[in-house]
Amino acid sequence: MADFEWESLLRQFSQKLIAELNDRNREQIPPATIAAGWLGYPGASEAQIVQAETRLGTQFPPSYREFLQVSNGWINADWTTLQLWSTEEVTWFRNSKPDWIWPPYTNARPSVPDEKYFIYGESQDPVHLRAEYLDTALEISSDSGDGDIYLLIPAVIDRRGEWEAWHFGSKLPGAYRYRSFYELMQKALEWGKFVN
Repeated sequence: MADFEWESLLRQFSQKLIAELNDRNREQIPPATIAAGWLGYPGASEAQIVQAETRLGTQFPPSYREFLQVSNGWINADWTTLQLWSTEEVTWFRNSKPDWIWPPYTNARPSVPDEKYFIYGESQDPVHLRAEYLDTALEISSDSGDGDIYLLIPAVIDRRGEWEAWHFGSKLPGAYRYRSFYELMQKALEWGKFVN
């Protein structure tokens, strides 16, 4: 482990979210959780992670794997109802939301050219997503109630084995894309909630 600073990042995230809880959200979180200052769960064992990978027929990218070792899912504590799923809950997007998969593309070329697609950070346009990637996306969060979810995209893997991560939703519209799940969560901490 130790390639990513998950423990530190998630502790900061917990403290920030707890400090900003409104009364309605505070009532939904166990007092012991608030007192502990930790909105995560106990970490997943290696056996739990391998079992999930076997069930899904894949190997998780390094930052997501390490996240699960620190916290097997994540309690929602912001204005949405989005929460990160445990190893038992993660699933392929095509299985959970087949009606969200856009019609298959018959063109061999990507639907969005590289010069528009591979832009990250503030300069990216969320409408420049490759809808064809939804068919192979891994869904790692619940639906926020207004259509936002987190997806990991195995069609884009960097040299370290990291999968691209999407904050995907109809209200964006499209997806804010990150080079890894760790980068997505760093952005979530910066904003203080599960939004771009």
